[in-house]
Amino acid sequence: MSADLAMARSRAQLLRALRDGLDARGYLEVETPIAVPVAGQEPHLRPFDTSFRPDPPISPGGVEGKRRLHLHTSPEYAMKRLLARGYGRIWQIARVFRDGEISRAHNPEFTLLEFYAAPGDAAAVMADLEQLVAEAARALRGSATAPPREGHGRGIKGPTLDLSPPFERLTCREAFQRHAGFDPLPLDAEALAQAARTVGVRPAPGSSWDEVFTQVLLERIEPALGLSRPTYLTQYPASQAALARLVPGDPRVAERFELYAAGLELANGFGELNDPAEQRRRLEAEQRDRARMGRDVFPLDERFLSALPAAPDAGGVAVGVDRLLMLLTGAKEIAFVLCFPAAEEYPHARRA
Repeated sequence: MSADLAMARSRAQLLRALRDGLDARGYLEVETPIAVPVAGQEPHLRPFDTSFRPDPPISPGGVEGKRRLHLHTSPEYAMKRLLARGYGRIWQIARVFRDGEISRAHNPEFTLLEFYAAPGDAAAVMADLEQLVAEAARALRGSATAPPREGHGRGIKGPTLDLSPPFERLTCREAFQRHAGFDPLPLDAEALAQAARTVGVRPAPGSSWDEVFTQVLLERIEPALGLSRPTYLTQYPASQAALARLVPGDPRVAERFELYAAGLELANGFGELNDPAEQRRRLEAEQRDRARMGRDVFPLDERFLSALPAAPDAGGVAVGVDRLLMLLTGAKEIAFVLCFPAAEEYPHARRA
């Protein structure tokens, strides 16, 4: 079930192609800490806990005992602090950690490519990412294609994917109208739930607007995206883009995008929010969401917030390297591209 030697070689080729492509475009490789004192606030993510035990037990600041830390779910906050310090175009291939389910597309420890363009915007990193994906495909396969994938959540085998830029751009509103038959933005939570039921999606009673939106996205929209060539899904609802700027002229939506190919989510990116007051409000809203969901509520990252006044306009994106390798090799499960997948290392863990 785990990666064989040929797959390990394909991973090395992919990493080399990504590094070469980013270097050629003037991005600087950086490193940030894996163990961080403040966890991210995303409501649906659970970080792994760890701790720092000072030796001697009283630190220079006079604080006794251990300090709670978390394994980062993303290097995002730290990399944005570097942007505020004048680092322009930066990238990192990081090991990141997210506690929770093990599934065909999820592993609790995985590899994330994250890069930022400053000055820049979402369009800039989208343009660079689609070129990187095509170059990686040529390095692994000799052409800007990906093999047919079975599934897309529908049990059918799709076509060979054309990875030649430019990729398709589709707003969330357009995607819902095309694949679910309705526009979610004008609807309140009750009306959205009713519209969802008309297309066979069954929200739980009392589901919030965001919960219904996400359920329709997962069940009806994602499986239909990027079936012949990759698709950028853009302009997410503002409530689902806490770290992104709002779209000028329409505060209901934000400059967030995700990249899909063959129904597989590969990347998540933003036109980066750099207004500290607005960012604080957004993170406080996520704290309330975490409390409502019964999850741990973490303090805000004050170092990150205090850096934002100096942050330039920028675009950034996080790319799932393991999923990109799945796409380029035709692997059906993430376990097939990992030498030590959690499904084997933790055999009693529940698979979603």
